[in-house]
Amino acid sequence: MESVPTIDLSRPTATSLKALDAACRDHGFFLLEGHGQEDVVERTWEETRRFFACSPERKRSVQRSEDNGLGYYDRELTKRKRDHKEVFDFLDPGGPVGVARNRWPEGVEGFRETLTDFFTAFAELSADTLRLVHRALGLPPEVVAAHGGSAAVSTVRLNHYPVGDPVSAVDREGLAPLGDVALGHHTDPGAITLLLQDDAGGLQTLTRDGGWIDVPPRPGTIVVNLADCVQVWTNDRYRAAVHRVVPMTSRDRYSIPFFFNPAVDMVIEPIPGLCDDAPAYRPFAWGEFIAARVNDNYADLGAEDTQVSHFRVAAAG
Repeated sequence: MESVPTIDLSRPTATSLKALDAACRDHGFFLLEGHGQEDVVERTWEETRRFFACSPERKRSVQRSEDNGLGYYDRELTKRKRDHKEVFDFLDPGGPVGVARNRWPEGVEGFRETLTDFFTAFAELSADTLRLVHRALGLPPEVVAAHGGSAAVSTVRLNHYPVGDPVSAVDREGLAPLGDVALGHHTDPGAITLLLQDDAGGLQTLTRDGGWIDVPPRPGTIVVNLADCVQVWTNDRYRAAVHRVVPMTSRDRYSIPFFFNPAVDMVIEPIPGLCDDAPAYRPFAWGEFIAARVNDNYADLGAEDTQVSHFRVAAAG
């Protein structure tokens, strides 16, 4: 059985669901084929590379600000270390928050339209994929319905990992140092993440036995990783994927994650009856949790990032 199995979404079998279950228990990653999104994926790749090839002035024209964390940025932090990447973030282009706050570069024809198509397609695909995870858990329909995600608060990020520092030498004064890896080890805070990665490689995940393994860039597939809320819902049966990206040494890397998040007012807690053990986490509001994580990403608050482990129930004795 492959460490990172490939699951055909169009026709999952008992064998593939068993492989998915094993991967989710160990490290939280699997690959998805049979998704039917080849056209929008190809167009989104084209627009991603075109945006990052724009002049610094054009990219900075949509740079995030203190009161709006959407748009372009090139100095994000993970674990208080600066990432080796530049990014572009946006929310649902058709939703009221996205309409009001998304930043779109002028003069990049087709960029907004293609990313709107991508968001619509991947919001639906994320919902289908999360139901596949629930199916592997054997959850009844009413529980599945109560533990989904919401397009309204989900986000997309375009990533560009260059060889070397993404910030020019003249602009580095006062910045946090670059991390030892291109993207420091972390978990995603939502429910699941759907990720497009190019063929450069570099994405790794941590297994339960403490070893790092590669998440292979397999043509035609979409990478799926579990996030914090699934770990809480399953009371640690399934594992939020601890992952990192190693530095690029010979060529640039591009990736596109779709972060599928719970509704802003959802209370996250273990699903009763799913596990025999007592709840390992106390309930917490998703909206408060993600707000703290976003704040940690963009400024060094002088402490470790907010983690789901902060909501663990203290062990007796």
